[in-house]
Amino acid sequence: MKFAYDIILRPIITEQSMEQTGIKKYAFEVAPDANKIEIKKAVEEIFGVKVEKVTTLNMIGKAKRTGRYPEGNRKNWKKAVVKLTDDSKTIEFFEGMV
Repeated sequence: MKFAYDIILRPIITEQSMEQTGIKKYAFEVAPDANKIEIKKAVEEIFGVKVEKVTTLNMIGKAKRTGRYPEGNRKNWKKAVVKLTDDSKTIEFFEGMV
């Protein structure tokens, strides 16, 4: 059984994601094996809001050089953009960021 905090790992705080808070869209890093239904339920449970739509993206890790020959990649991760309903309240965590 997964808990909500195992699915939602952290919020994504970037300039682009902060511009979308005005239209009630919020971005989160989520567990790679989480599906849209689990993400929707987790956000509703943690923040007490109503979710209209969830969009997910698999972000591929960039190539990283650490010296002359050793080359590796950053980790792959999954991003979810959550759109709230019009009658839902906003997420207070993002209020002071804008």
